[in-house]
Amino acid sequence: MESFVTTFDTTVDDALFWLSDHAAFVFDGIRALLEGLYDGILWLLMLPPFWVVAVLSGLIGWRVLGTGFGVVGALGLIACAAMGLWPETMSTLALVVAATAIALAVGLPLGVLAGLIPRLDGALTPALDLIQTLPPYIYLLPAIALMGYGPATALIATVIVAMPPAIRLTSLGIRQTRTEFLELGEAVGASRAQMFFKIRLPFAVPSIMAGINQSLMMAFGMVVIAGIVGSGGLGETIYSAIRTLDIATSINASIAIVVLTMLLDRMTQAAARTK
Repeated sequence: MESFVTTFDTTVDDALFWLSDHAAFVFDGIRALLEGLYDGILWLLMLPPFWVVAVLSGLIGWRVLGTGFGVVGALGLIACAAMGLWPETMSTLALVVAATAIALAVGLPLGVLAGLIPRLDGALTPALDLIQTLPPYIYLLPAIALMGYGPATALIATVIVAMPPAIRLTSLGIRQTRTEFLELGEAVGASRAQMFFKIRLPFAVPSIMAGINQSLMMAFGMVVIAGIVGSGGLGETIYSAIRTLDIATSINASIAIVVLTMLLDRMTQAAARTK
């Protein structure tokens, strides 16, 4: 048994070394694309003054959840700037937005296919179980080996963690379309495309929105953990504060993370309820 474990570990190490030696250009390209996406989102978020972003967020919060939430959300973002953590807060938001966008671009179509094809859903279920069961740190190690430290590594790990909820809940929504409506579509001669876009998809939207919400929450959790690989943002701030026992800074950064998480969580939940 011990020899098998040793052989397996050696094989994994050799495979990583082979990839880093022979496919470095591929991973360099992936890193450049991911960091370009992250830098572009961060540039957009940092372009206006902090108070403009806070006011816009407050207006959106007021529109979807009422005056109280809008005011509290705007004040929370202003507090992030007052604590001197505005660049880190926007960096964290850029990481979350970029990772969630990639995760949804892959997860939503895959979830739709899994909802329409039972065999695919059965094959994906154990893989998604494995992804959600393994410790999140596991996904950082091969990314570090292949792409080094930085935002790209954090994005890869965050995308892996954020995909399962989107796939699961999208598949669930597609599969739970009420039978009588499907039969009605067949009775009136609806095509497969019409059955999907006019019957299955509208019924699945609340479940899909819940999946988007959960993907955002998983991305937030992973982005904080990914601070150990030099991803920037509040995760790296907390990690640095822990290393130097700077309790005040770690508390400030934690408050900023809570503000961001609650804003996006409540807004996406409200969107799901509206749909």
